[in-house]
Amino acid sequence: MNKKAEVIHLHHGSGGEHMTKLLNEVIFKILKNDILEVRHDGAFLNLKGNLAFSTDSYVISPVFFKGGNIGELAVNGTVNDLSMCGAVPKYLSLSLIIEEGFGLEEFTEIIKSVKTSADKANVQIVTGDTKVVERGKGDQIYINTSGIGILHEKANIKTQNIKENDVIIINGPIASHGMAIMSEREGLEFESDILSDTTNLNHIVLDLIERFGDKIHFLRDATRGGLASVLHEITTEINLGISLFEDDIKVENQVKSACELLGLDPLYVANEGIFVCLAAPEIKEDVLAILQKVNPNASAIGFVTNEHPSKIIIESTFGGKRVVNPLVGEQLPRIC
Repeated sequence: MNKKAEVIHLHHGSGGEHMTKLLNEVIFKILKNDILEVRHDGAFLNLKGNLAFSTDSYVISPVFFKGGNIGELAVNGTVNDLSMCGAVPKYLSLSLIIEEGFGLEEFTEIIKSVKTSADKANVQIVTGDTKVVERGKGDQIYINTSGIGILHEKANIKTQNIKENDVIIINGPIASHGMAIMSEREGLEFESDILSDTTNLNHIVLDLIERFGDKIHFLRDATRGGLASVLHEITTEINLGISLFEDDIKVENQVKSACELLGLDPLYVANEGIFVCLAAPEIKEDVLAILQKVNPNASAIGFVTNEHPSKIIIESTFGGKRVVNPLVGEQLPRIC
């Protein structure tokens, strides 16, 4: 007879013996480090320099998907947000809202992924919180991560630095994360192995900033709303336009097929390992050389122009041009 799988109960969030056991045998045991071991209501940190701070909440459905899970996503997402500020991520908090009945084995796997991802990004989980809500009052598990990083002395990342003729570069193919999630959802199983692109970006971004300093004018990870939404955020803040070349925006064949099947435009599909870099045109080839060592499909996809202020125009393979409009509504709900 199979042993009944253990699940999270309300008493795991009550503050008593069961909660202490969950913390000690899962969370503290897996995430162990000197700062966390103090086990105070907060973390004691020794930081010098200008700081960047970011926070995000993760409510993705499903919580396990091809290429990752919500724990990995939460760490990478906040690490990447700090990196896009030009900061070196150092410390994260981890807050968990768990639905009663969620499997203890699955929960442990998520915490292990948090640890693995934090180690890969060279950050530490230093404080957090755990709550359990009644069955039906959540959706398995929600995670909030907040992060602190030290701004790199050579970084100057802001939209005000964007200039006409700046080159627009992305570090790989788009739309993989969104299509990986859709492939897991009921009734949308594709005959493919589309994997989420979730990863930490801090190491590659640090390389760029170290090498090029303030010639890197702007960085942003293309998460909810995809590449198009990031570019629209830029054009609404500057009195300039953007010209794109469709052929240079890479999409993996399986991802492209999945988008066509669902009637989705890859430009608007979420990513979790893709960032947009706007840089001075003279460093274009050098930036690409660095990025293509990690992903050969990194590419320069367009440039900033004053010919059509506040608009994004994309040129097709055959030379036709169309306006890329802002995303209206929610194309893919619960994607991160």
